[in-house]
Amino acid sequence: MGSTVNILLVDDDEVDVQGLKRAFKKSRIGNPITVARDGIEALEILRGENGRERLPKPHLILLDLNMPRMNGIEFLEAVRADEDLRAAVVFMITTSKADEDRMRAYGHNVAGYIVKRDPANTFMEAVALLEHYWKVVEFPA
Repeated sequence: MGSTVNILLVDDDEVDVQGLKRAFKKSRIGNPITVARDGIEALEILRGENGRERLPKPHLILLDLNMPRMNGIEFLEAVRADEDLRAAVVFMITTSKADEDRMRAYGHNVAGYIVKRDPANTFMEAVALLEHYWKVVEFPA
């Protein structure tokens, strides 16, 4: 891939945010990571609204399910309804093992649904998967 994949991490849990950042650092992945605390903030970053700098494409979105103001499913609905964002590559990273949550996420075309079982190991495994993913897969423009 010619350009750097920009990562948007959408998660309100500071411990998980730091854990994922550590996993990227441990794996020696220096891709830019932008953090949004909920779906509303994430949309502002993706659209370049409310004084926020627009996240350059290509980007990969790592999305938590349970967040205040706008949760992961509501965010996915907004992204898939937006002509400019519709093709975004989104991975759900959540504690929810509920079949209903997983099916709703896949119903909005997530690229994968990763359950945070043992966060330290899950984050390292997820980062390894993502690194391989963006080296092999062509991203939408």
